[in-house]
Amino acid sequence: MNFVPRAFLACLAAALLIVVGCATGSSDATRANPQIPVPTSTAQLRPGDSLTVALQGVPDPSNNSVQIDEQGLISLPFIGVLSAAGVSTAELSQRIRETYVSKKIYTVVDVSVSVTERFVYVGGEVQRPGRIVWTPDLSVAKAIQAAGGFTLYAKETAVSLSREKNSYTIDVKLAQKNPAQDPHLMPGDSLQVSRSPF
Repeated sequence: MNFVPRAFLACLAAALLIVVGCATGSSDATRANPQIPVPTSTAQLRPGDSLTVALQGVPDPSNNSVQIDEQGLISLPFIGVLSAAGVSTAELSQRIRETYVSKKIYTVVDVSVSVTERFVYVGGEVQRPGRIVWTPDLSVAKAIQAAGGFTLYAKETAVSLSREKNSYTIDVKLAQKNPAQDPHLMPGDSLQVSRSPF
């Protein structure tokens, strides 16, 4: 008589242990997003940065709005194409000044370069893929929200973050639950949200 209840209780206890084991094995406390190296300087200009180049102290002063292209170049009146990526705004100002003087376009020119906007890129399974203006507090989860949120088919637990030719997989569901697991983005970063197979 007691054999059936004991067997039933043993099976029930085993099933309960399996369920508890699965639940604790995937708890948010044990999961973590990767630690992503932060560039040593955010002052370096990058492709995609929008700049204002002001030329002063010349007969025809001007403010030129330019964007650094994918090759890291900008184009300015009279001097044409210059390399701009990988240097600071001060270094670029000096480079522009020296080019205008060496090409004998101006004997003296005051140049100032300021960054007007920097961007991150969000693509794939979001409502509004495209560029998002970078701010120092922009994180992965905030960028996804700024892109309108995930689509119905997004794989929210495996978003690809590309930074300086390296790629990292971010679990955005975890980032939303735990702000410490929500990596901050840097200018030029790219997020790609893949489609879930189901």
